[in-house]
Amino acid sequence: MLPLSGVAVLVTRPAGQAKKLVGEIERAGGKAIPCPMIEIADVEDDAKLKSILGRLGEYDVAIFVSPNAVEWAMKRMKALPPGLRCAAVGKASLAALKACGAENVLIPEARYDSEGLLELPELQSVRGMRLVIFRGVGGREHLGDELRSRGASVDYAECYRRLKPESFAVLRENEVQAVTATSGEIVTNLREMAGNAAWIRKKPLFVTHDRIGKIAKDAGFGQVVVTDGGDEGLVLGLIKWFEFGEKTHGNG
Repeated sequence: MLPLSGVAVLVTRPAGQAKKLVGEIERAGGKAIPCPMIEIADVEDDAKLKSILGRLGEYDVAIFVSPNAVEWAMKRMKALPPGLRCAAVGKASLAALKACGAENVLIPEARYDSEGLLELPELQSVRGMRLVIFRGVGGREHLGDELRSRGASVDYAECYRRLKPESFAVLRENEVQAVTATSGEIVTNLREMAGNAAWIRKKPLFVTHDRIGKIAKDAGFGQVVVTDGGDEGLVLGLIKWFEFGEKTHGNG
């Protein structure tokens, strides 16, 4: 029997990014239920983005904080400028950059977040360098603030925006055994859109970062399991939970 046989998992990733996670869950024997809690759309005002893309070759490093950042930035350019060093916060962003032809991409060695990226030797001595961070509208400021404190010139290129879906799938409690969330915004939207379906907050919620876990606990989710990063980490966390039970893998 496969490790997730009989386990139905709510997948809350944006529709365009859920395919890999859905496949990983199904290969482990589970049933994936796509239920996007974020919609991705183009920016409303792209003047600054156009300006940055027009002089992208002037930057030393381009940082992409998510696969969405890669996808929506690359929609606007034919190719990455030669000589531009790229950096990715996580494995999914790395894969997206490689698919676009990027080579020698900087990526954290263990901790796949902004803090992990900032630990890389290549980003310690950045005084006088020009960096651009591709992200969604209104992302975290920590990465840019820290790089500026090290003497770098940093621009934000906001190339997409995140929207809350207009509707929530009608589900019954016995149809779902677990929920996944890969951002704090997904958790918040899920909490708001589930409304009276309080049972969702009683299901084990699998998240990929301590920061997301804290948001989930503050939002009233009772069983929060922090897994390793990426889709593989989420699925491994699901497998461990349902093989060994919540006494072994408690509230992350």
